[in-house]
Amino acid sequence: MVNTNNTTEIQNSKTGKTIRESEGETTLVMLPSDANPLGNVFGGIILKHVDLIAGLVAKRHAGHANIVTASMDSMTFAKPVYIGNALILKARINYVKRSSMEVEVNIEAEDLNKSQKVLTGTAYVTLVALDEKGKPIEVPKLILQNIEEEERFLEGENRMQTRLKNREIKKRQKEN
Repeated sequence: MVNTNNTTEIQNSKTGKTIRESEGETTLVMLPSDANPLGNVFGGIILKHVDLIAGLVAKRHAGHANIVTASMDSMTFAKPVYIGNALILKARINYVKRSSMEVEVNIEAEDLNKSQKVLTGTAYVTLVALDEKGKPIEVPKLILQNIEEEERFLEGENRMQTRLKNREIKKRQKEN
C-alpha cells in the first residue's frame, strides 16, 4: 500500500481542479481515407486524435494558456482499428507538476455492426502550459478525490521522473 497522504495534502493545499472537471471523451467513425488498402486505420491517424483530445483535457485544466505537447509515452497498439469502426478516446489528467500535465488516453474501437468494443491502446501524453511569450506557466493543482486518483498521480509522477532521468542520460551521452 502506498502512503499518499503527503501527495494529497500537497495537491489539495492550493486551489485546483478535479480530474472530472477536465476529462474528455470523443467518438469518430473511421473512414477509408484513415486507413491502408487492407482497411487498417493508420497509427498516425490515431496518434493525431490522441494528441487532440489530450490537448483539450490539458486546456480545460490549465485554462488561459497555450498548451503544447512535450512527449508521448507508452503508446501501444494492442488491437487494430478498422474502417467503419468507431474510434472512442477517453482522456483524463493523472499528474500535474508546475506547468506540465500528464494525460492518459484510452483508445477503444467499436465494431458498430456487432456492438462490440475492444481496448486497442493506451497513451500517456505530457503537455506544458505556456504564456503568450512561450514561457512555462503554473497550472492549477490537481484535487485528488479518492485512492485510485492518488495512485494514478503517484504513477504519473514516477513516469515523469523516469522521463527526466532518461533525458539526462541522453544529454550526457551526446556530450561524450
